[in-house]
Amino acid sequence: MNAPGLPRRSVLAGLVAVACHGPANAEGRGRYRIAFANLDETPGNKLEGLGFTGADVRRSFELAARTLPVDMFYYDNGGDAARAVANAQAAIDDKAELLIEYNSDAEANAEIARRLAAAHVPALALVHSVPGASLYGPDNRAAGRIAGQALGAFAAENWRNEQILGVLIGDLADPGPAVRERVQGISDGVRESLPQLKPALLDTGGQSVRADALLTKFLRTQPDQRLLIATLDDLTAIYAKNAVEMNRRQSDCVIVSQGLDRSIHGGANEKKEIDPNNRGSVVLGSVAYYMDRYGYDVLPLALRLLAGETLPPRTVTKHTLVTAANVFREYPPFDMN
Repeated sequence: MNAPGLPRRSVLAGLVAVACHGPANAEGRGRYRIAFANLDETPGNKLEGLGFTGADVRRSFELAARTLPVDMFYYDNGGDAARAVANAQAAIDDKAELLIEYNSDAEANAEIARRLAAAHVPALALVHSVPGASLYGPDNRAAGRIAGQALGAFAAENWRNEQILGVLIGDLADPGPAVRERVQGISDGVRESLPQLKPALLDTGGQSVRADALLTKFLRTQPDQRLLIATLDDLTAIYAKNAVEMNRRQSDCVIVSQGLDRSIHGGANEKKEIDPNNRGSVVLGSVAYYMDRYGYDVLPLALRLLAGETLPPRTVTKHTLVTAANVFREYPPFDMN
């Protein structure tokens, strides 16, 4: 049992990996020891202002690793800077040949980089930069722009020459740069079609459920307007959709969200907002971030780095607007994994 205060990591996962796959790559057997330090696996905690959890991210690495020549070791940073540094040191002590670091504290990441360099252990950074490490993560501004463009295109096609208002709903006071970049991208994208549009800002304070009451109040002040609604996460989109339906404004409101987590799409037996059988939903779509597939993109980068290849300073997540028309292409109703 781990002593209180020590870094918590999945010892069992590491032991199972070694038992199943044999010795590490140091002796030339073609396998690599890779450590992944996850941002925060606390149940219920959501990452990056979206609807994904640390468990979603970790599971993607577990699945992706099954067909690759890697033995994985997992650590949970728990959203704590000191713990992230301790986990990095534990990875070094455990003879990891590469560390994938997902930690948001810049000072801790600088210390992690220093320790890794001293131990000659390369790193990949996930979402947040680590000095000297290639970075993989979203382009928040580009993702926001996709949403804004979709809203503008919808208005141009369906509400030409009509009075249109914009509404932006979400945790607008979030101090991180990701939200600011998404908001800017949404504004930029909408203005490509509607250069004079200035959206009203409805701040949920990080509580998605508040979107219902906030939007209801706004709708009642604008009884005859067409509304383009951008939300910063999928759960907020669902509560905004509830407000639209309760106020019987389905014919003059459309919503585009950010994230594409499972709260808004699902399998064949789940009725979700984005579904081929639900094309009448006011939720037009959501911009995908694929955080539940990070492992499939990041582990091949890790293998390229370990093989001696120089990686680009930054590799960006693919962002796609997912609607009822393409959701089963992006997320088939049955998990083939």
